[in-house]
Amino acid sequence: MKDDKTKKIEEETVSKKLNISQWAEDDRPREKMMAKGSGALSDAELLAILVGSGNTEETAVELMRRMMIDCGGNLNNLARWGVSEFSRYKGMGPAKSITIMAALELGRRRNLQQAEERIAIRSSHDIYDIFHPMMRDLPLEEFWILLLNQAGKVIEKIRISNGGIAGSLVDIRTVLREALLRYATQIAAIHNHPSGTRQPSMEDRNVTDRLRKACETMNIRLIDHVIVSESGYYSFADEGLI
Repeated sequence: MKDDKTKKIEEETVSKKLNISQWAEDDRPREKMMAKGSGALSDAELLAILVGSGNTEETAVELMRRMMIDCGGNLNNLARWGVSEFSRYKGMGPAKSITIMAALELGRRRNLQQAEERIAIRSSHDIYDIFHPMMRDLPLEEFWILLLNQAGKVIEKIRISNGGIAGSLVDIRTVLREALLRYATQIAAIHNHPSGTRQPSMEDRNVTDRLRKACETMNIRLIDHVIVSESGYYSFADEGLI
């Protein structure tokens, strides 16, 4: 039988191995991620953040490194594992296994969404093709932006306001914030005319000019402002107004 002192020493040793906050600073993946960014972490270190702890013989990072070796160092192989495969490893119960499985599934879905959204914009008609199905039956005006990368591919489309295009409803600061947050280098503005007319109003022209000037100050290019109507569209770029 072990005396109480021996048991206490063993419990403290196990606790240190399990508690991520007790690791050497260079081995703490959370702190490393905060200091250097997620790109500085290995696959095993990222997985260790998800599971949080290892077992009595291995830290979470050591356990994940062994797991990555067993799946050939390939996350696609790991994504095919079920709970039974993960449970072969000491310290990997159903909760930790499902956490990893959920993270890998999110990665898969993100890749699918990126593949769908990364459409290259080459003309005003490309913009119209995206927004006409969304806007043709709207009873009120909506103002949207299309965020693009340097190659002209779609990052995201975002609704800025609805109910009109008056200056008070189109916050230029909001447009720039959305572009900067998503690292867009080019944007297009889009709004609809429920009345059916394609011609821009004076307010449409004023908003376009204000937005173009604001984008220039942030080194972002306004490639177009497209007005969508039931019968077609109007492009500021095609008319030489941008």
